[in-house]
Amino acid sequence: MTNLSVSRPPDDRALLVHAYVDGELDPANALAVGRQIAADPVLAAELARAQALREVLRDCLPRKALPPHLLPRIEAALGLKSVGLKRPQYRQSWHALAAAAVVALALGSGSTWFVLHQPASDRVAEAIVDDHIRGLIAGPTDVKSSERHIVKPWFNGRIPQSPRVVDLAGEGFPLIGARVDVVGTTPVATLVYGRRLHVISLSAVPDAAAGEGAPVPVSTKGYNLVSWSENGIRYYAISDLALGELQTFVRLFKAA
Repeated sequence: MTNLSVSRPPDDRALLVHAYVDGELDPANALAVGRQIAADPVLAAELARAQALREVLRDCLPRKALPPHLLPRIEAALGLKSVGLKRPQYRQSWHALAAAAVVALALGSGSTWFVLHQPASDRVAEAIVDDHIRGLIAGPTDVKSSERHIVKPWFNGRIPQSPRVVDLAGEGFPLIGARVDVVGTTPVATLVYGRRLHVISLSAVPDAAAGEGAPVPVSTKGYNLVSWSENGIRYYAISDLALGELQTFVRLFKAA
């Protein structure tokens, strides 16, 4: 249950937290706000309140199927296809803009419902991808070093448990450094490796319920992601590398 005894942040900071939860911030600002939340108990409590509200809405809103006639009507409103006519039906530009606004408002709540009903593992993977993108924009590392004996101790005091750090420079995947990402309200250790001009983010998400699992590859938002579980940790390796090279990295890391 959310702790309501913690004071509320000022309105402007609370709005930033809610914008962060709703995914309305650009990558650079989302990274900055995420770090503020991780460092400020008041903001962290506001984040927990916002997420609790989302959970309540997710549990209470009934699941509804999209009406089969809605898509043709949307396409017709935007002038994308004809509606039972021999020629496409075109509208004046202000009509099309108005229709687009109506469609956005009508579907906005539906897209929010879809996100809230994603499986937890999918939401974590999506957060990992977003953290990787923010890292590419703002700088992939908080500490820059190729020495695992420097990188591993750097996590002390920042996360509950330091991750396993492996030196793969001899295999063509040099360690670049590390950073701390935030998944939901949990600080997560992320190791950063290189491969030619490519960056690989390897995040270690604590998951006591995760059993041993073979690597599972997926592609999302233009990136390849391989995830697997071992020793109560769910690992996520993500990069714009070709999937085969990313799988080679995962195999080497697991075997080291």
